[in-house]
Amino acid sequence: MPSLEAKIAAAETRIFKAVFPNTTNHYDTLFGGTTLHMMDEVAFITATRFSRLKMVTVSSDKVDFTHPIPGGTLVELIGNVVRVGNTSLQVRVELFVEQMYSEERIKAVSGLFTFVAIDQDKRPVRIMPV
Repeated sequence: MPSLEAKIAAAETRIFKAVFPNTTNHYDTLFGGTTLHMMDEVAFITATRFSRLKMVTVSSDKVDFTHPIPGGTLVELIGNVVRVGNTSLQVRVELFVEQMYSEERIKAVSGLFTFVAIDQDKRPVRIMPV
């Protein structure tokens, strides 16, 4: 059985997306709600890859929008497990903005998402075997 550190490393999730006009607001920047949707999706995939169990989001904490995300850019979302409890785990998601036609890259958003593993009756179950 792999170590906890190996499972955490193997669960890292990276997704790239293009910021198209249908996802931007009147300032030509990515909607905050769309950003949160993408981050929650990456966090969910990360949590599921780590646990291989049914996972549900129970909270998103301290999401910091530190840089606008302009239309016509690329974004990379990176999810990493940062805490593992008995039935829950926490995933940090960082979103980086890249210009399409230059090497410029900057961290624009980061946030923490907490998930709980559930059984078929939607009751919490242990993530790690005893």
